[in-house]
Amino acid sequence: MVKADRRLSQRIAKLLDNPQPRSRTGRRVSRVHHNIEADNPIYHTAMAFLLAGQVMHRLLQGRFGQRQIMDQLMCAGPRCLLPVIMTNVCVGIIFATQSAREMSQFGSISALGSVFAAAYCRELAPLLTAGVLACQVGSAFAAEIAAMKLTQQIDALKMLRTDPIDYLVMPRAIACALMLPILTILGLCFGVAGGGFITTTVYDLSMSSFLEGLRTHLQVADVLRIIAKAVVFGGVIAIASCSRGLTAARHGHGVGESATAAVVTAWVGLFAIDLFLSSLVLFRMLH
Repeated sequence: MVKADRRLSQRIAKLLDNPQPRSRTGRRVSRVHHNIEADNPIYHTAMAFLLAGQVMHRLLQGRFGQRQIMDQLMCAGPRCLLPVIMTNVCVGIIFATQSAREMSQFGSISALGSVFAAAYCRELAPLLTAGVLACQVGSAFAAEIAAMKLTQQIDALKMLRTDPIDYLVMPRAIACALMLPILTILGLCFGVAGGGFITTTVYDLSMSSFLEGLRTHLQVADVLRIIAKAVVFGGVIAIASCSRGLTAARHGHGVGESATAAVVTAWVGLFAIDLFLSSLVLFRMLH
């Protein structure tokens, strides 16, 4: 079983390593300047799914890459704290201001807390926090791994009989999956504080009424769903970033291209998963 798993990992590592194409006769086709992999979305999507399967397989086996987890936790946690807080405070104030302005025209300003809980707390806060993590950490992961591939450090890991997925991907995936829920809850609290402050300052709504509407429509089950969604988002960001780094082209532009593509891929993946989860909720309500 171990030998079969090792062979499968080696095959996927070769696929992620962008091998040179072969001609019909089986010989390698030489390229004039660099080994440039075409930006094929189907190829990169397939590699991301293969990498996700490898990560899940290692999690089930208990292989976490413990030596590098602490470094990646620091990268995915404290370094993103200030941008996450600032983003959520600004979005909380903006959302509360726009919602209160429209609701005051219909005399339903007292229901602002429930609207804030339904839209901002359940959807916007996890998605925006994950977006900040994707922009700051995901791009760094992709650029770092792409630079390691360009300087043949990944080849050196293989020569030392070290699996690149165990050494590079697993610590980053676990760090993002652990830190994003914490960042989401912190950002959610600051966003609620910003929204409550602007409504009590500008509009005739007390903080107690705002928090009461929030507490009524935001149950413990909703908080658990937010945490579970953040865990999934963290894994998606890490896998998308590491996959783009491992499949980066071996030339100078490949590092920057992989960082940019990692952010775009992570954002698309986040919205797709959020749409899928919202569709499940809608399907459950209809049935």
